[in-house]
Amino acid sequence: MKENKKIAIFDSTLRDGSQGEGISYSVQDKINIVYALDELGVTFIEAGNPGSNPKDMEFFEEAKKIKLNNSKIVAFGSTRRKDITCDKDDNLTSLLSAGTEYVCVFGKTWDFQVTDIIHATLKENLAMIKDTVAYLIEKGRKVIFDAEHFFTGYAANKDYAIKCLQAAVEGGAECLCLCETKGGAMPSECQKAVTDIVSLFGDKVDVGIHTHNDSGLAVANSLIAVEAGAKHVQGVLLGFGERTGNANLSTIIADLQLKLGYECIPEKNMKLLTPVCKRVAEITNIALPSGMPFVGSSAFAHKAGMHIDAVIKNPFAYEHVEPETVGNERVFLMSEVAGKSMIVEKVQKFDKSLTKSSPVVADIVKKVKELEHEGYQFEGADASFEILVRKSLGKYKSFFNLHYYKTSGEFPRFADDQSSFAQVKLDVDGKAVVTAGEGDGPVNAMDVALRAALAQFYPAVEKVHLTDYKVRVLDGKGATASSVRVLIETTDGDSTWHTMGVSSDVIEASYIALVDSFEYKLMKDLEK
Repeated sequence: MKENKKIAIFDSTLRDGSQGEGISYSVQDKINIVYALDELGVTFIEAGNPGSNPKDMEFFEEAKKIKLNNSKIVAFGSTRRKDITCDKDDNLTSLLSAGTEYVCVFGKTWDFQVTDIIHATLKENLAMIKDTVAYLIEKGRKVIFDAEHFFTGYAANKDYAIKCLQAAVEGGAECLCLCETKGGAMPSECQKAVTDIVSLFGDKVDVGIHTHNDSGLAVANSLIAVEAGAKHVQGVLLGFGERTGNANLSTIIADLQLKLGYECIPEKNMKLLTPVCKRVAEITNIALPSGMPFVGSSAFAHKAGMHIDAVIKNPFAYEHVEPETVGNERVFLMSEVAGKSMIVEKVQKFDKSLTKSSPVVADIVKKVKELEHEGYQFEGADASFEILVRKSLGKYKSFFNLHYYKTSGEFPRFADDQSSFAQVKLDVDGKAVVTAGEGDGPVNAMDVALRAALAQFYPAVEKVHLTDYKVRVLDGKGATASSVRVLIETTDGDSTWHTMGVSSDVIEASYIALVDSFEYKLMKDLEK
C-alpha cells in the first residue's frame, strides 16, 4: 500500500477503556493486554495516566522491562495546571517518570470548559497547551495532543478551538487528535470539522480522531474522519469505555483495511483480529458480544434455510468478507428455519451419499422442527444435535440404560454445602449398577452419581467436567410448572461441547442434557 494510506492505530483499552463500568485491570492484566495488542500490530498502546493512581505508576515501572515488536506504549496526562510552571507540575513529573518515547496530553479546546470548568482565562489556557507540549519535547518526548471537546468547541467558538490547536503545533506536537468527547456529533459535523483542520494543519502535523459512542456513531465518525484526511485513529479494541463506550477499533481496523484500502496493522496480522479480541475479552473478564462485527461468534453465523443453501453454494451470496481474513469462522446454526441444505451439510460427515432428496433428511428436518417447537434450540447444542442425527441414521450406540433416578435435598444447608443427594440405577451391557452422590444442589448430586456409575465401565468420564450450566424458562405463563431449557457446556480438557434438555421438570431436563454430554464423549472416544 502507498505510504499515504497508512493509518496509525492508537488503542486506549488500558486507559479510556478501563473507565467503563465493571472494568478493572490488575497490573498483570495490563501487561497481558499490551502483549496481545503488540501481537496484533497496533501503532500505539495508551496504557494509563502515571500521575492518577499507584497501579498505573507500578505498571509503567514494569513496562520499562517489556520488549515489543510492533507497538509503542504511550503515557497519558493533562496540560499543566493554571498558575504553575511545567517543572513544578506533579502530573507532568509523573508523566515524564513513565519513561515512554511518546506521551499523549489533553487540553481544553472548548471555551466553556476553560472558563466555567477549570476557571482559567482563554489566554492562559493557550499558554498551558503550548508550554506543556514544548516542555515535554524539551525533555525528549514526542507529543500527541488530544484536543478535548474539540467538536463541541469548534461549533461554539471556531476561532478559539483553532487557536488551541495552533498552540499545540507551536509547542511542537506531531499529532493533533480531535476528540469528540461527548459523543454527540453527527457525521456531517465531523466531516466538515476534520476537513477544515486537515486543510489548516495537515501539511505540518498528522490529524487524528477520537470518538465516543453516545449517539451510536463512533465507528462511522472515525471512518468519515479518515476519509476527510485523518491519519491517526484512537479507540478501544472492543469499544467499551465510559458511558456507552468508545470507537470500536476491531470494526474500524477491518473496515479501513479490508474495505477502504488503508493499512492499519500488518496485512499478515489481520487473521489475528478475532483471536486477539477474544484474548482481550477474556483478560477483561467480559463476554465478547456475539453480534460484534467481524469478530463476534455470530458475525458469520447463518440460520435461515435459503441463506444457508446460498452460502453453501457460494459464501459471497451473504458474506461481505471471508471470515478467515479476520480469523473468524463460518457457522451454520441448526434450527427449525434452517432447511434441508443445513441438514445435508451436517449429516454428510456421517454419510456423504445423502442429498436433499434423501428421505432420512426430510425425517431429520421434521424431527428438528418438532423438538424446537417443544423448546429445544439446537443452534446452542451442537452435541445434542449430532446425537439426534446419529439416531436418525442408525449410527448411534447406547452406552447405558436408566432404570431410575431419585433426588432429595436438605434445608437448612449443611456446613459443607453438600445439601442434596441423588441415587441412580443404570444398566450397562446387561449389568445393573446402583450409585449415589451428594452435591451442592440436586443437579450436582446427580452428576456425581452418574459419573460414579459410568466410571466403573468407562474410565474416560473421569476427565469430563461441566464448565457452564444455564436454565431458561420457556413459558412464564405456567409459573412454577413452566417448561425449562437446560444448556450444559462440558469439556474433557481437549475439546468443549454443548448439550441440551427440555422438560417441565428442571431435574429431568438436566438429566437429559447430562446424558447427552456423557454419551457424546463416549461416542467420540469410541470413534478414535
